[in-house]
Amino acid sequence: MEDILINWTPQETRVAVVENGAVQELHVERTLERGLVGNVYLGKVARVLPGMQSAFIDIGLERAAFLHVADLYVAGSTGQHRSSHHAEAGVATPIERLLFEGQTLTVQVIKDPIGTKGARLSSQISIAGRMLVFLPQDDHIGISQKIGSPEAREALRSRVQALVGKPEDGGGGGFILRTNAEDATDEELGADIAYLRRAWSRIREKAFNSPPASLLHQDLSLVERVLRDLVNEHTGSIRIDSKLQFDVLHGFGETFMPAATAKLEHYRGERPIFDLNNIDAEIGRAMARRVDLKSGGYLIFDQTEAMTTIDVNTGGFVGARNFDDTIFKTNLEAAGTIARQLRLRNLGGIIIVDFIDMTRDEHKSAVLSEFRKQLAKDRTKVTLGGFTQLGLVEMTRKRTRESLSRMLCEPCPTCEGRGQVKTARTVCYDIMREILREARQFSPKEFRIVAAANVVEMLLDEESQHLAGLSDFIGKPISLTAEPSNQTEHYDIVLM
Repeated sequence: MEDILINWTPQETRVAVVENGAVQELHVERTLERGLVGNVYLGKVARVLPGMQSAFIDIGLERAAFLHVADLYVAGSTGQHRSSHHAEAGVATPIERLLFEGQTLTVQVIKDPIGTKGARLSSQISIAGRMLVFLPQDDHIGISQKIGSPEAREALRSRVQALVGKPEDGGGGGFILRTNAEDATDEELGADIAYLRRAWSRIREKAFNSPPASLLHQDLSLVERVLRDLVNEHTGSIRIDSKLQFDVLHGFGETFMPAATAKLEHYRGERPIFDLNNIDAEIGRAMARRVDLKSGGYLIFDQTEAMTTIDVNTGGFVGARNFDDTIFKTNLEAAGTIARQLRLRNLGGIIIVDFIDMTRDEHKSAVLSEFRKQLAKDRTKVTLGGFTQLGLVEMTRKRTRESLSRMLCEPCPTCEGRGQVKTARTVCYDIMREILREARQFSPKEFRIVAAANVVEMLLDEESQHLAGLSDFIGKPISLTAEPSNQTEHYDIVLM
């Protein structure tokens, strides 16, 4: 059974999925980073700009938001969404005939405000669910091209069409199937359709009863997405440490996810909720490059732009007599740990695993089947190949959101994400080359080097002969100043 622990503060929400005392998944959302994209407002037209075929709409923000004619939905124009290519074909009605100052209309933010620019809006509303996107003003069913073959897409379309029903029976509306709908059951798709329709009817109800510039709908917060996306039949309990959020979640659950609400508990313990399973320590480990295994082996994770590589090592050498067994046991343990770390770190894209070389084929297939079994617990779509000629295992894991380390960390400003810095001696030689280059162009009274203490120390000690030789060669004195705050690689050459 899984337990879900939610740690809420006004600035940040953290969610941990724990199974048998071990953290399986971590989700973090920061209030200031949520943005406005997806929010639906009741807007009021402030100004129509015929020359730009746009309008400024007041949605209650500091600056008026911007709506272009291409993003304006016109009912009955073609039964489809109106889009910019209609405008280019010369079919579009000018904006001044569609909107007037003081008019109210329901709009959705499609681009966050940046700098002095207001938010960009559309009046074509779309509401995202777990597997589907609902287009209430539309009537067609679209399917992500990334899903399987044309036949698989067609089969999925007719299943959804049957679940959506006909407008005369209270059904209808347009839907787009996201890639994670590929393996969904009819029950899951039906639940998503019902959730989206309820959300839309609440938006319409609020639009009738709210003053202009009101927020009608906001994309779900992480706390609410827990109920929608993470809870399943394997979930034992959902514990949250905030009474305020417990009440919000309870209300949301009763409307949209009644089955999940029964598992909800308000955590009142003395200890912080994330101390229960050492979750903060686990987050620290999920940031580390090295992960230790119980067997004495360890894993090394390297995340690059192109792919993530995972190297499995035995650690301490064990006598040759049972060396095969040691390798096999380490690889088996690594298979489980890697599957868990992929979820914990939320690593996506191409992943290459370099297991320790095994000589026996039965060991290879046992490790691969263990790896497959552990990866099956993943909510995210994973494809796994066999061992390549070089003994590597290639796999892909769908990117769903930023990886944990990209979200919580940034590249080191000293090494710029290279993971290593130049030695003091390399920097000394960089400085000497730079002085030689500058001496050809300028003729100051003296050159002053401002550098890190360890670099200055080396120039005064081991490299003093070379520095003196350089000073004689250029015929100028060279002085040194140590700057305690400087990192090894950072230096300045000042012309005095």
